[in-house]
Amino acid sequence: MLQFDIRAVLKKKAPKAHVPGFLIRYLERIAHIKQMNAFLRKYPEVKNYDFIRLVLDEELGCSASIDGIENIPTDGKPLIFASNHPLGGLDGMIIAQMIHESRASRGDSRPLKVIVNDLLMFMEPLAGLWAPVNKVGRLSKEQAAAQQRMWESETDVLTFPAGACSRLQRIDGHWHVQDLEWQKNFIQRAREYHRDIVPIYFEGRNSKFFYTLALLRKWLHIKLNIEMLYLVDEMYGAHGKHFKVHVLPPIPYTSLDQSKTPKEWAQHIKNVVYEADNSSR
Repeated sequence: MLQFDIRAVLKKKAPKAHVPGFLIRYLERIAHIKQMNAFLRKYPEVKNYDFIRLVLDEELGCSASIDGIENIPTDGKPLIFASNHPLGGLDGMIIAQMIHESRASRGDSRPLKVIVNDLLMFMEPLAGLWAPVNKVGRLSKEQAAAQQRMWESETDVLTFPAGACSRLQRIDGHWHVQDLEWQKNFIQRAREYHRDIVPIYFEGRNSKFFYTLALLRKWLHIKLNIEMLYLVDEMYGAHGKHFKVHVLPPIPYTSLDQSKTPKEWAQHIKNVVYEADNSSR
């Protein structure tokens, strides 16, 4: 029977590490392992978008409204969806479901892959939607080959260019929850594979505890991303919430010219996304 197993994750990611039993039990508690496994036992055969829908409706009671769904092109060309990443998991599921349902309503069965931390491959019901990246090392040959096939295919790609969920940052003398710097990879892929970019702004935030822990870790110069351990707990803490998603007009890959470097284009699109935050207030 399919089960989430913290010990198995630790053994695969850190095979030489000895993790005390009390710490494993704590990780199981903040990762809501009992709740997730009870959900899996209830729906053992459900996968991909059906699984996401059940998680949102039944397990979390979350909902979302979409503004600008008409901005998703219908010309049949594969796209890159680039979004801010305020929640670190739940936002990815909601956006993926949104894209899928928008496509399906128009009779379009185009597949979608979501670029995620390879730790999420342990979520087997959703593994078919993920395109994993290794945050602490290189991709395996198999993973690298799969990514190459993805970019060369007709598959849509959803990416979070910051590579991590948003943090509390001091900007122009004020504290804001915002992504870290957006990486240039999605700009390079758009140019190379002739994919237009659809920017997305997702309204949402994690708890004060999460941001305080992240700031404390930074001030103490601790490199290990401790707050990431609490992302499942943050997801369950979003029970009953309603989120707003803003789909912005697509940016043609042909406009990503040499007037800016890929890094500068990435920052420009990030700014476009956060301007949607200001306009929605």
